[in-house]
Amino acid sequence: MSDNPLGPPPWLNAPPVEPYPYEDTHDLRKGADLHPALLGLLPFVGLWRGRGQGGFPAEEDYDFAQEIRISHDGRPFLRFEARSWLLDGEGKPLSEWIVESGFWRPVLNAAERATDEMEAVVITPDGTAELYLGTTIGPTRLEMEADAVAYTPSGLPLSGAKRLFGIVDAALLYAHEVSVGESGLRPHMSARLLRIGG
Repeated sequence: MSDNPLGPPPWLNAPPVEPYPYEDTHDLRKGADLHPALLGLLPFVGLWRGRGQGGFPAEEDYDFAQEIRISHDGRPFLRFEARSWLLDGEGKPLSEWIVESGFWRPVLNAAERATDEMEAVVITPDGTAELYLGTTIGPTRLEMEADAVAYTPSGLPLSGAKRLFGIVDAALLYAHEVSVGESGLRPHMSARLLRIGG
């Protein structure tokens, strides 16, 4: 093995790195100021928890609980994190369920101001990725439809998806539809979540 003609890399003997210095927050009273481009999405920022019902592509409908965190770090995008768990007939936790992670971002115009157009990406550990184009409708409604979906060889063979979000009576309501193969869009999950932080 020949010696590196450029010498050792500059990070080889560097001191340890301090913890990540930038705070990601779902609480608008803490952390970085909300980026001006996100003002149209301000009502969605927070920590939400509640119950819902799921169905297709499962063989039977099921009840679940869910927690969604929508946060920011001062840049012009929101982080979307959701975790859900199945409930038994008495509303008790039965097992872990779907986990999602992604980002929402408004489309900016030439003057760097937010339009009502949105782009988003959502991925799951089950090997699926959904890339969305959407629109904000007023300050409390967001509609997104998948422009592209992808899945790993062992992932669920998604062929389409649509998500609707709205703030109604201070709660976050959403509906998520998916298509698998040639099924066409069918109801997948819907829920009503209450703000518990932010």
